[in-house]
Amino acid sequence: MDRLDRKILRLLQEDSTLAVADVAKKVGLSTTPCWRRIQKLEEEGVIRRRVAVLSPEKINVRVNVFVSIRTNSHSHEWLRRFSEVIQDFPEVVEFYRMSGDVDYLLRVVVPDIAAYDAFYKRLIAKIEIRDVSSSFAMEQIKYTTEMPLDYMVLDKESGANAA
Repeated sequence: MDRLDRKILRLLQEDSTLAVADVAKKVGLSTTPCWRRIQKLEEEGVIRRRVAVLSPEKINVRVNVFVSIRTNSHSHEWLRRFSEVIQDFPEVVEFYRMSGDVDYLLRVVVPDIAAYDAFYKRLIAKIEIRDVSSSFAMEQIKYTTEMPLDYMVLDKESGANAA
């Protein structure tokens, strides 16, 4: 990957609906080489998919809940089962295995506290959990789907510190 790939990625992270011709013009390439680069980035898994970012307010999921989970079981089998259970909950938009005091962290989006309570009851009915602690976000200060690109390892001949 090189500086041009990074520029392409920056543009597509901002707006994945840009036409290849528009991306090419903005990065100083002709359309076909730009298209080839985008195809290669997709084939290599750098670009995993292109999605629409929805407005939580417009689809009535205004409440973000960060759910800390502690468990007594740390077996591979329990994690596999827990992962399967979590996949069945569309309210869970992020799911992490953690270090430290908390074993797992979920980000759950729901319309209101009653919907979260219903989610919580369905969750604990499906799998044994030692402790569930929920924190409700009061305000979203920053949210982005854009990944930082300054850490990309660039081909040496392209200049690793260039824009």
